[in-house]
Amino acid sequence: MTRVRLLTYNIHKGIGGRDRRYRLERIVRVLEHEQPDIICLQEVDRHLDRSRFDDQPRLLAEHFNLPARMFQLNHHVATGGYGNLLLSRWPFGRHHQTSLRYRAKKNRGAQVAEVLTPSGPLRLVNWHLGLAEAERQWQAHTLLAHPAYTEIQPAATLVVGDFNDWRDALKPLFAAQGLRSLTSPPSRFRTFPAWMAVGALDKVYACPRISLERSHVVASRLARVASDHLPLVVDFELSGNSL
Repeated sequence: MTRVRLLTYNIHKGIGGRDRRYRLERIVRVLEHEQPDIICLQEVDRHLDRSRFDDQPRLLAEHFNLPARMFQLNHHVATGGYGNLLLSRWPFGRHHQTSLRYRAKKNRGAQVAEVLTPSGPLRLVNWHLGLAEAERQWQAHTLLAHPAYTEIQPAATLVVGDFNDWRDALKPLFAAQGLRSLTSPPSRFRTFPAWMAVGALDKVYACPRISLERSHVVASRLARVASDHLPLVVDFELSGNSL
């Protein structure tokens, strides 16, 4: 039996949602306090003026020194861009980074990784979906049918990140795939805007092989100023006999 703590967090490039100050060290302190085994981040900057041209994926990976790391640059801006970052205490097996660009909209992406835990493989998706409902529906359907997702079988499954799904409209689709929400009801998992959260935009879905211990929003004073989203933490168990 392996106990796992996973954190998912839209870090807003390290820029505070209200004070608009770039302070990556605030994000680091929020993460340090939670001590996750797996870190799933969205809106991570690399080589942009607004974040002092920092290589945030490298800085965060070096600071936490987790052995498995993967950065997906989704949206190019000027000299750099931003995207998703995945860090793990355990190594990756098969892994993919998939574009979920819908028509002419901003490019979005999903990271799909087989995390090789002591109790067996965990299929993990870290993504950031679009702002329009039709876009999100297309992205979710596309990913769930994509070889990057379907080839990692059999495995326990988690889909996490910034869903931008205000109305939980994707929930029936995930239910049809045998994935239940670990962040329900939405009223208990409001993450946006961080300083006075009213929207449950960040979510976690899991298969029955995930045994949930606790899921919660980190709403500390520091988290409320570090980004425009609050982080989600999920504590769960993986049983070697069930995989």
